[in-house]
Amino acid sequence: MEIRNSLAQLRAKRGLGAAQLAAEVGISRQTIYAIEAGTYVPNTVVSLKLARVLDTTVEEIFQIEPENHVQTETAEAMVLGTTESMAPGQALRLCSVNGHIVAVPTEAGGWGMPPTDAILVAPIHGGKRNANARVQILGDGWKNSARILIAGCDPSASILANALQRQGCELVIAYENSSRSLELLHEGVVHIAGTHLVDKVTGKTDLLPITKLFARNSVVVISYAIWQEGLVVAQGNPKRILAISDLSRKDVKITNREPGAGCRRLLDDLLRKHGIDASQVKGYDRITLGHLPAARLVHSGEVDCCISTQAGARALGLDFIPLAQKPYHLVVRRTLLNLSPVQTLIQALGHASFRREVEACVGYDMRTSGERLA
Repeated sequence: MEIRNSLAQLRAKRGLGAAQLAAEVGISRQTIYAIEAGTYVPNTVVSLKLARVLDTTVEEIFQIEPENHVQTETAEAMVLGTTESMAPGQALRLCSVNGHIVAVPTEAGGWGMPPTDAILVAPIHGGKRNANARVQILGDGWKNSARILIAGCDPSASILANALQRQGCELVIAYENSSRSLELLHEGVVHIAGTHLVDKVTGKTDLLPITKLFARNSVVVISYAIWQEGLVVAQGNPKRILAISDLSRKDVKITNREPGAGCRRLLDDLLRKHGIDASQVKGYDRITLGHLPAARLVHSGEVDCCISTQAGARALGLDFIPLAQKPYHLVVRRTLLNLSPVQTLIQALGHASFRREVEACVGYDMRTSGERLA
């Protein structure tokens, strides 16, 4: 509680100067000024003396200020990810998408906390992916019309986010695999989806998942990059893992990606091609979500290998054995195409400086970046 006072007003009403009142009470003039400023609260004896000299009551001089009860703003949001693994207090980024409040879990990086718009209060439907949850909103920055939400698995999305920030746009990233990203776009809870699903035979972009989910001409497909997918192994490749056939060795342990991930699809295709049963691969059933989390397990020595992109290997200084070259594309609904931040993002893909930065950092081929494919 805070204490406010009316000493200055009462003193003026009685026609008393600060020095005169101080002398009658037996304190200094500076103390009178400190009391009036609220920087000093006198003891009981001084308070009673002040009341007597001013011919009033202590309660009229000093009043208890009620505590300011800040109204906590909470809202229901669609939280992307598996809420059963989230605890109250989980930091979240927020974005408004098609009238929905969408929340994306954040991860602490380095020695600092990530930017946060809200914290999780409690899941409303726990244990489900993308469950509705009650969140405590910490500010209104998330309402920025220049903020957009992208779902995808590309580690270089953070580079894109930095490029957009310089243009006055904010990019919130939901790290999801290719299949799930398209589903989220279909559900209307993200602005853009990234995918690297390709045709098994030709290696060309597989638009079948898109045509199954979206009506004809309802979405636009934009080229982002061409990257290498393959085996990520420890620096120096101590286990001498050189090909898919090495994954069937008893001394090799891997971590896999979840069904629906482009790299999981590549691994399954190659195992079938080489006549290797999944049961022969130690760690095939161990699931790790995301390119970088899988590569971190290799870096820590917990596993010998994972199937990922060259970006994951580069980020952690690991060795990489390329197996396939795949395109990574961005998909956006035509109804959202004219949003200012979406247009800014598309334009950024064609900037030479952005292309050079991505090529240097993660080794992608960015020559077709920004080209519209469909």
